[in-house]
Amino acid sequence: MLQGRRIKHCRACGTAVDYRVPADDNRERAVCGACGEIHYENPLNVVGTVPVWGDQVLLCRRNIEPRYGLWTLPAGFLELGESTETGALRETDEEAGARIELEGLFTVLNVVRVGQLHLFYRARMLDPTLNPGPETIEARLFREHEVPWDEIAFRTVRQTLQHFFEDRQRGQFGVHCADIG
Repeated sequence: MLQGRRIKHCRACGTAVDYRVPADDNRERAVCGACGEIHYENPLNVVGTVPVWGDQVLLCRRNIEPRYGLWTLPAGFLELGESTETGALRETDEEAGARIELEGLFTVLNVVRVGQLHLFYRARMLDPTLNPGPETIEARLFREHEVPWDEIAFRTVRQTLQHFFEDRQRGQFGVHCADIG
């Protein structure tokens, strides 16, 4: 079980749950002993963008934990009722105040140890205006040689940026999938 047991009580009736393998299943689940409700726990989806203005990429310096003060691509948790594209657009606006147009899915990164799936889209900035929100200390455009590689907040962001610069140099962008340990 990932990081211990997270569900403590049944969402249907409030009774404490037990973790066991239900009949006709093959995984341990949170099961209510009172009403029989089975609670499924699924990965969280993180969505974001690689916004580009000319030969520069947009990075945001985090004003929140985890990894306060380090640089990241604009990204965050997908909300219920959003498509991955809509969530990526929202996160880019919330964190950087950047107006963008999505150009396609770029990286799909499984972070199994923390139960997350990260999806990054390539994006073209419509103008260089930035208006960072409260989760961002500052938002800045960087050329490849200016990227603060030693201050990148997350491995998924580092890997996405590396793929971006490699693909850009090659002159062809693909979709990159990987597992991040």
